[in-house]
Amino acid sequence: KKIHVINLTTTKMKPLFSLFLTLSLFLSLFFHGSKGQNLIQNTCKSCANDDPNIKYGFCTSSLQAAPASQCATLRGLGMISIRLIRYNVTDTRCHVKILLKEQKLDPYVKSCLSDCLELYTDAIPSIKLAMKSYNSKKYYDANIQISSVMDAATTCEDGFKDKDGVVSPLTKLNENTFQLSAMALSLMNLIKNNNTNG
Repeated sequence: KKIHVINLTTTKMKPLFSLFLTLSLFLSLFFHGSKGQNLIQNTCKSCANDDPNIKYGFCTSSLQAAPASQCATLRGLGMISIRLIRYNVTDTRCHVKILLKEQKLDPYVKSCLSDCLELYTDAIPSIKLAMKSYNSKKYYDANIQISSVMDAATTCEDGFKDKDGVVSPLTKLNENTFQLSAMALSLMNLIKNNNTNG
């Protein structure tokens, strides 16, 4: 009978123990996740305060959507922001190629799109170099390379403004490239400041 009682208590304990395990796992994930959220929010707050070109909402949503951003360090967020530029540059170049295939394209718009294609084609090796420079902690070089991508987005957008009545079909994509680049530059600045303070 005593053995029977012990068996009963152990079977009662098992679900309680697994519940405790599940709860502690959930809590550790929750707090770890919220730590990541806090870092992203605080970082984006600093970036938005430092640069009027960076919108807080755009910064947080971009970084939060990226894989592994919740457990990234400040330096990790810097690399994520550069990767986001790379994806955006590649995506924009692809979009320009599709637009250029349209048959009934205004000659002026076609000329602008051709310029944009060239600009974004050149931006791809620049952003790849920026990733290498960043990995090697050559922030000055990475800054120049990311700034050239930023200039490419601005030059592409400005081309459409040179003629009255022409609407750029790339405004949103150019803005994204520009803002992601501004984010990466601001993050690098934060990292450099952290290093000098530490």
